[in-house]
Amino acid sequence: HITGGMTALIATMILGPRTGRFYDLRGKVLDDPKEMPGHSLALQCLGTFILWFGWYGFNSGSIISLTNEDNYYIVSHTAINTTLSAAAGCVMTLFLSTTVAERFTGEITFNLPYAMNGCLSGLVAITAGCSVVESWASIITGLVAGALYLGFSKLLVRRRIDDAVDAIPVHMINGMWGCISVGLFAEPGLMKAVYNTDAHVGWFYSWGRGSADGILLACQLVGILFVIGWVVGTMAPFFWMLHYFGYLRADSLEEVVGLDIGYTGGHPKRHDDLDQQMHDKMDEYIKEYEHRQREKALRKANEGRRNVRNSPLPASSIHSHSLHGSSYHGRRIISSQMIESLDTISDGNQRTNGTAVITSEEPDNSGSNQERAV
Repeated sequence: HITGGMTALIATMILGPRTGRFYDLRGKVLDDPKEMPGHSLALQCLGTFILWFGWYGFNSGSIISLTNEDNYYIVSHTAINTTLSAAAGCVMTLFLSTTVAERFTGEITFNLPYAMNGCLSGLVAITAGCSVVESWASIITGLVAGALYLGFSKLLVRRRIDDAVDAIPVHMINGMWGCISVGLFAEPGLMKAVYNTDAHVGWFYSWGRGSADGILLACQLVGILFVIGWVVGTMAPFFWMLHYFGYLRADSLEEVVGLDIGYTGGHPKRHDDLDQQMHDKMDEYIKEYEHRQREKALRKANEGRRNVRNSPLPASSIHSHSLHGSSYHGRRIISSQMIESLDTISDGNQRTNGTAVITSEEPDNSGSNQERAV
């Protein structure tokens, strides 16, 4: 979990936020980040329960065999701890999110996506110590996991790190907490039953022995540091190279019209909750996207694949550089010398039969200014 969560953090920071999430089309920070929820809450719930069910095979199945002595007890104990931690994480996240919403808005709201991610946070946190901690400790582990998830999810938004599915707080943060919880709550009898040794147990139990032995806790912390170092050393160059060559992110306009059009050959989906003005605006974006695709095909036909690959524009920005601006990660689609968006036209822009004419300041080969009608 730490490996996956740390990889998500590196990829997210290099990739940048989704278009319109934290910045407007000029790159100006939005006063309030735009919420971009998933399209189906029912499918999210279904996926959460499928993961929860699979966790029993993941945790309990790690015992490998039921024929050895006392293995049946370890398997059942592991399944109980898995259930308790997941439930505790769900309840804690739902309680905290409801309390925070009531304090700031004055209304009591129950955020189901928070509850589902809190459940997953509890499952992640108990994975490391599911067989060696007592049931009361698994509840504490889940409660802390739910609080950590909600706190770090809010922190990522404040830092404008766009984690679309909250993989960083769920997996990285609670993966770390799960490892630490083993160093705190590993019970001597369970350590003896599972690993046939109780020389080094949880720190709280070591205090009960009068030794304050923190070797197990120290080993967990060192393991966390090694995993982080390995992931940073391997994944950071990997994602940086993908970003440098333009293979990491979709076309900026493709984000607006929908990836189904460009990647699966689908058709744009009309949303019933949008008014006619928004539908008309989306139609303009789709027409512009289709125009870009024709430009891209013509460019390939005229110059060949080798010339396109050596183009100064990355693969994700093969369309007009004057329209896209200098940003390759979608924070700013239109440069500061041009209009802010298709639906907002300043007084200084030209209008021709209802068509916005975008004029760049860079001259073309003939010496005249480039003009592009959208």
